[in-house]
Amino acid sequence: MSGLLGRRQFLELLAGAAAAGIMSGLAVPAIAESEPSLGYSVNAYIQQLRRAGRIPADERTAWSVYDFTAGSKCVSINEDRPLQAASMIKPFLAQAYFFRHQENERRYPYNDLIRRKMEAMIRYSDNSAANFFINRVGSGRPAANRPHEVEQVLKRHAGSIFQQTRIVEFIPKNGRSYRNKASAHDYSRFLYAMVKYRLPYADQIQYYMGLPNRDRIQDGAVDVPSSAKLLHKTGSTAHLCGDMGVIVAEGRKGGNYPYTFIGIIQKDRRASHYGTWKRDRSNVIREVSNIVYTFMSKRYNLVA
Repeated sequence: MSGLLGRRQFLELLAGAAAAGIMSGLAVPAIAESEPSLGYSVNAYIQQLRRAGRIPADERTAWSVYDFTAGSKCVSINEDRPLQAASMIKPFLAQAYFFRHQENERRYPYNDLIRRKMEAMIRYSDNSAANFFINRVGSGRPAANRPHEVEQVLKRHAGSIFQQTRIVEFIPKNGRSYRNKASAHDYSRFLYAMVKYRLPYADQIQYYMGLPNRDRIQDGAVDVPSSAKLLHKTGSTAHLCGDMGVIVAEGRKGGNYPYTFIGIIQKDRRASHYGTWKRDRSNVIREVSNIVYTFMSKRYNLVA
């Protein structure tokens, strides 16, 4: 975990006194009204890119930012629209396995094999590891029904979180997973519940999402300092580019200021030049991340 908080430090950082009540229920409390200033800035920037032709008419975007310190949603743009999940579904698969583990520890152990597979799935976005968990969570069902069983496990245990989540297929070897879906709001609710320890084994999900890898929220986002701690998961197909995560920013006078960031861009038609398209849309997400961090920096006098 080079460059990131240790597991115990992260638990203390995000849980605090609230940790005592982490399993009091899974319903996410109502959030305060959105603050128009940051939402307006993000929307204005996206509209500017549309006018310039950088985001064409066949592409949809969704954005979400929740400020834990203020206890308010700062950005909510197309939050409830289900979009392709791609690899951003993988922390959900891990959570489904932990629900199974909670149900029956002998049948669904949390051992060294599971730990290796979970790291491969989340840190390295290994598709075969993701399918391993779909098979394990859906065991006892016909193979074709196992993805849907994962969805059912999530909704049975935390239906208030996974409201627009649809898991209907394994991830093909070529990574062209287009049918699994979730909304930016689902990711936001999941991250909120994870940070507030309202999900079983939330500390383990935090650990895997915090392992160093390439991201679109901090890496290449020039205004987001390397001192900020990041837990995240990207997703990419020839139709989708996204990232979702929690940033823990540092104040110049001390203290930590966590917030969620979700950015998703989905293209109706398959990108003809996938590498170029993904690189450009990744940079759009980084640019919006810069806007968000600058806003939070002014609000809380953050480290630059």
